[in-house]
Formats: sequence, structure tokens, C-alpha cells
Amino acid sequence: MLSTVANISALLVSIAILVAGNGLQNSLIAVRANLEAFPTLVIGVMVTGYYVGFMAGAVVGPRIIMRAGHIRAFAAFAAIATAAALTHALVVQPATWMALRVISGICFAGLYMVIESWLNERTPNETRGKILSLYRIIELSAMTSGQLLLTTADPAGFTLFSLVSILICLALVPVALTKASVPPPIQTPKVRLGKLFRISPLGVVGCFVVGIANGAFWGLAPLSIRIAGLSVDVVGYFMSACIIGGVLFQWPIGMLSDRMDRRTVLVATCVLATVSSAAMSLAGSFPLAAGLIYGGLTLPIYTLCVAHTNDYADPGDFVEASSGLILVYSIGAVVGPAASSVAMDHLGGWALFGFTAVVTGGLAAFGIVRMLWRAPVPLEEQAEFLAVPPTTPAVYELDPRADAEDPEPDLFDDDDPARPV
Repeated sequence: MLSTVANISALLVSIAILVAGNGLQNSLIAVRANLEAFPTLVIGVMVTGYYVGFMAGAVVGPRIIMRAGHIRAFAAFAAIATAAALTHALVVQPATWMALRVISGICFAGLYMVIESWLNERTPNETRGKILSLYRIIELSAMTSGQLLLTTADPAGFTLFSLVSILICLALVPVALTKASVPPPIQTPKVRLGKLFRISPLGVVGCFVVGIANGAFWGLAPLSIRIAGLSVDVVGYFMSACIIGGVLFQWPIGMLSDRMDRRTVLVATCVLATVSSAAMSLAGSFPLAAGLIYGGLTLPIYTLCVAHTNDYADPGDFVEASSGLILVYSIGAVVGPAASSVAMDHLGGWALFGFTAVVTGGLAAFGIVRMLWRAPVPLEEQAEFLAVPPTTPAVYELDPRADAEDPEPDLFDDDDPARPV
């Protein structure tokens, strides 16, 4: 294990720096847009633009990487992302920022894809689970650091945008200097959502719904806090508390889901997340304990949906199914910020948490219906829970559950009868 970590240490350092920069940038843009008096709906569309770009990057990224090579593609993506971050401070205009968010989304999808495919190539099969867990811990820790950096300077100035640019540039250094061999070209799995839905309606609907909730929250919670009249420091501390909650709750919730009907854990988590969101909306306050609980309950939902889907899918179809779920999650993340910003525009900043409460409550209700409609998977046949980030399909190649992949997976084979829904 230690030798594996040593071999991929440069890549882990790079992803930590990159995630910190991206986490800072996402919150900074919402806060700065509020200071510049951008309309709430416009800010919501800007957040949506990032996820649109991320989806596009997941499609075009493999082609660019194949053409230019991993290191040169990473350098190109990093250079464009750096320029985009600085341009936000130079041209403070809504239409320009919308375009920049799309560009940033494309670039970060490519950056994550390069690192995740490289990690997959450098990690032996016997340590994949541990490395994936380590990757998730590093990602969440770096995201927390990025939120705390928001408190270090005035968001109305140039400093924080410069800091984002510095971090993105520094993320290039470990990759550029690594001696690791270049991984093979990235393969993009073929995805057929109709077949995937027939395999697991709850998994597909769950990923879409949690994409709506998470896209809205992570993009617009800083704006909601600012509309409430609270300081930028509160934004940084509250968002950090949400991420820390995810770190603390994710593995206990996952282990519990391995020991009972996973749908029961999913529904219970959604119900508690709904109560947490509604409580913040009605109370009109942002205590750190509330952020800790909210993040701890909402961050594991995506992974629970992935694990539940793979409980019903054939073992050889893990990468194809999980890649489809990332796409569904991304579509939800595109919808969420725009829809919630409409609610905030009419009802105020607290409507964001009312919106997320309705979304997670709806998922809980759908989960109960599915439990009445379909028998559970026997515990001995359930897939193991592993915390995975909703980044790019390349991350699922690192998952040890992908080791069972067949040369010719049959989940999306039209000639195969679908499992009962």
C-alpha cells in the first residue's frame, strides 16, 4: 500500500491542489456575483453553465487527450482554466462570466479525467479500494481547504481570483514532472439510459435527483448566505462544515447499507436530509452544526444510489452502469441551479433550502414506492459500498468492483432481456 501511494503521490498532490482551487473558485464566483448585484436568476444560470461545460468536457476530453497526450492535454486544460479564472476579475460582466463558467467546466472535466485515468493505470488491483477511499478523502479535504481560503481576502478584489489561478498552475507541476508511464487512451463507455433505468429505476432517479439538489446547493448556498446578510467568513466556515460532515458520515452510512436493505438506508438518509434542509429554511440561520449534519446526510446519497444500482446490475457491467449514472447526475446538476434560482428570486435566499428539502423528500417517497414494488437483493449479493466522487467515468476504472468486467459486457445489449423493475 505504501509503495503504491509513493508511486502516485505526485498525482494525489496535483488533485488536492486542483480541487482546492476549484472549490474556492465556485464559492468565490457566487459571492462576488452577489457583491456585483447580479440577479439571482443570472447567478443560477452561471452555475448551470459550469455543469454544462463539465458534461461537454467528459465527451470531448478523451479525444483531446488521445490527440495531445496526457501531459500536454493537462497543461492545455490548466492554462485555459487559469486564464478563465483571471478573466473573471478583469471583465465583471454577466454574459462573460456565463461563458467563462462553461469553459471552466470543460477544462476541469479534462483535468480530472487525466489524473483519474493515470491513477487507474498506476494502482495495482489489490489496493484499488484503499486508493479510491484515499482519493475521496483527499478530494473532500482539499475542497474544505478551498472553502476556508475564501476567508483570507476580500472577494471584491483581485486577490482571490489570483489565488485560484495560482493553485491551478501549481497543480500542473507534479503532473509535468512525474516519471510515471503514460496510461493508455481513455475509453468512453457506451451508455444507454433506457436499459439502465430498467435495471434500476431508483438508482437512476436517485442520481438525477441528488444531482439537482447538490448542483443547487454547492452552486448557490454561498449566495443564499450572503442574501441573508451574513459575512463571507460565514460562507467559508459553513461550506467547510458541510464537507467535513460528508467525510464523517459517508463511511458509517455506507457500512450500514452493506448490512441491510440498502434502500432502507437511502430512504432514511433522504428523510433526514429533508428535515435538515427544512429546518434551516424555517429557522433562517446557518449554524455550523447544521452544515455538518446537512453535508453528512446529502453527500452519501449519490454513492448509495450507485451501490444500489450495482446490486441489480451484472458484475461485468459496473463501469458502463456507473458511467451512465454520472451522466444522469450531471443532467440533474444542470437543472438544479437554474430551477432553485427561480425559487430564490421569488421567495428569497432561504428558498434554496426549501427547494432541496422538496427534492430529497421526493426521492424518499419514490424510494418507499420502489421498496413496496420490488423485493430487496439478498445481503450476500449486494455490491460493496465504496465512496466514489461524481467526477468523470475514468474514476470508476479505479474501483475494484470494475475488476469483474467482462470483455463483452451485456448490460446494454439489446438482445438481453432486462431484469424485472
